[in-house]
Amino acid sequence: MYTLMRVKDFDAASDLPAVLLDRLWPRGVRKEHLQEVSWEKAATPSSALRVWFHEDREHRFDAFVQRLREELTQPDAQQALARIRLLEQQHGQVTLLTAARDPQHSHLVVIRDLLQS
Repeated sequence: MYTLMRVKDFDAASDLPAVLLDRLWPRGVRKEHLQEVSWEKAATPSSALRVWFHEDREHRFDAFVQRLREELTQPDAQQALARIRLLEQQHGQVTLLTAARDPQHSHLVVIRDLLQS
């Protein structure tokens, strides 16, 4: 099972294991706060895709999903996804973290769906 959560809402005492799925380190978050968290940059949208999507989030989400799925077929992304699946197999649950304001309408949904398929 995968839980989607904002980094700011993360509690290391109860939400582990967790994986940060942002290409950039979240602004204002101290490294100590995410000390026990894996950071899988390879399983995140490329910088170019992220910038393109943020120009018009409302109208580009469906195309963003397709493009992200294509990016996640790359070998390094597949290896990162395999590591996340292994965590889930070992612990039964993994918290997927992002700095996005709305994790339910972000790249985390796409990644979670791929992990569950």
